[in-house]
Amino acid sequence: MPARRHLLQVAAASALGTALPLRAARDVAARLGATPPDPQASGAPAAEPATVVYPRHLPQQDRQVDYFISLLHAALQRSGARYTLIPTQSEMVQSRALLEMASDDPGIDVFWTMTDPQREQTLLPVRIPLDRGLIGWRLCLTRDDDRDRLRQVRDLRDLARLTAGQMHDWPDTAVLRANGLPVQVSTHYQGLFQMLSQGRFDYFPRSIFEIDAELASFPEQRLAIDSALLLHYPAALYMFVRPGRPRLAANLTRGMEALVADGSFERLSRQLFGELVRRHRIDQRRVLRLRNPLLPPRTPLDRRALWWPLPGGR
Repeated sequence: MPARRHLLQVAAASALGTALPLRAARDVAARLGATPPDPQASGAPAAEPATVVYPRHLPQQDRQVDYFISLLHAALQRSGARYTLIPTQSEMVQSRALLEMASDDPGIDVFWTMTDPQREQTLLPVRIPLDRGLIGWRLCLTRDDDRDRLRQVRDLRDLARLTAGQMHDWPDTAVLRANGLPVQVSTHYQGLFQMLSQGRFDYFPRSIFEIDAELASFPEQRLAIDSALLLHYPAALYMFVRPGRPRLAANLTRGMEALVADGSFERLSRQLFGELVRRHRIDQRRVLRLRNPLLPPRTPLDRRALWWPLPGGR
């Protein structure tokens, strides 16, 4: 196990205590749209697999995925259920993981990704934003020799004169286009960095917790992180469970709510993300607010404890 993954899991384990009482768990699950197991129900309970398979991640996503896996461990422990977590043998990009979960014979049980109405309709969402909304805090990769171009951008009309790059099936693509921003898409994740380097588009918006590792993973492309802008739109990154495992979704909901209730969730997020917010000087950036037409209506925006505070107010 890599050293930093061990440290994150130790931090998660140190935050654990007793799980929520069953009555409280039922209230939480009802509010979030999940159905917790009922020990009083007649008949024998449905068989529940003792394993939870999740997709092995790409190397450049290592640090934030270690955090998500640590939360997955912690939530399952706090739920009171016993599971063994198993990664897939091969690495999976987001699009493959989502197709796998929705297939008739899925090879994975849980995955973390940005929510949208289609994903909430076909999969079982655990409506706690694992990143406290930071998936919607977007910094921009640019070419190193063109890093000052975004300093001239004052508003969305200025930004609309430039072209962003994104994957064809990411929700971010639809969000950018809904705000009048041109987008060049690709079906190949790694290829986006080469496309940016070659000038096929002008900037590549990435979340604040993804951008550093991605920049370091493609040094040959001579890219840089713009220091002027923060693109912000409300977004949530959830754990999603495949449809055939509603009991797992209920257990994860109960466990995550326990971590929120005792402050462990906020402490763990600050351990990983607090330094990023400071280092990228978010309070000194020009914030361009985008609307997110894909945000499902049941997103818990009114629960302030679940979200990272945006400088200047939400």
